[in-house]
Amino acid sequence: MTRVLVVGREGQVARALLRRLPRDGHAVVALEPPELDLTRPDTIAAALREHRPALVVNAAAYTAVDRAEEQPDLADAVNNLGVGALAAAAAATGAPMVHFSTDYVFDGLGGAPYAEDAATNPLGVYGVTKLAGERAALAAQPRSAILRTAWVCSPDGGNFVKTMLRLAAERDELRVVADQRGAPTFADDLAEAVAAMLPRLLAAPAGDEAFGVFHLTGAPHATWHGFATAIVAGATARGHGRNPRVTAITTAEFPTRARRPADGRLDCGRIGRVHGIRPADWRVSLDRCLDALLMPPTGGAQGETT
Repeated sequence: MTRVLVVGREGQVARALLRRLPRDGHAVVALEPPELDLTRPDTIAAALREHRPALVVNAAAYTAVDRAEEQPDLADAVNNLGVGALAAAAAATGAPMVHFSTDYVFDGLGGAPYAEDAATNPLGVYGVTKLAGERAALAAQPRSAILRTAWVCSPDGGNFVKTMLRLAAERDELRVVADQRGAPTFADDLAEAVAAMLPRLLAAPAGDEAFGVFHLTGAPHATWHGFATAIVAGATARGHGRNPRVTAITTAEFPTRARRPADGRLDCGRIGRVHGIRPADWRVSLDRCLDALLMPPTGGAQGETT
């Protein structure tokens, strides 16, 4: 039995990991503050000494992209300094680490899907701190696998799918940005990838190609408008919402505090070559998510599940 320490407990990816990893017989411990607080290095070292994990998965982050512009120190403490401390503690206990990062490390001006070695140029505090965290992780624990991903959704927590479902029940029109490109990614698919990578990460020495930076999103690429259209169509087919019009707008028509990369498409070829993992079709994953959120459970008499 392999002991896996997941940093974060209530987030989308953390919950997906808690569902998925035990199916392979792994013992999973998920910690959040105050037990393990990325802004308090003393709690990080103490938690790893206590639990002695074989693998550490960091599914925690400061993800409030716009608020980060006003709280750069807090964003840096969580996304950079805390990640470095976590990686150092993992190295001290001999555990490799998986750390999730973001397409926001790029400026979105490349004109093609970004490979892992493409030049980075984050546009805001969130991206800057996440990029610094990647570097801190690899410096402190070379046996780290960095998974850059994007547009994460699931039946858990707050995300774009759940926002669109709420608005579809309230409005006759949804105005959604159509000039930002990327790929929806579902937390269950990320958890499946970690499960597939886990045996090799445990066995591989430092310097092995199993470690380093990888890109992993859903496929195919889409715009937020295209994603929203698929969500509304799926919800309508399940009898949810008012079947609103989904109107395409520009980023300029929906200003935000922080700039977003206009083209955050990621080339996911390396993780396929090294770990045999292919991007999941987000349309299939969306169907599963909508079923979980909108379809009533089947079960026993009088509506009770068995």
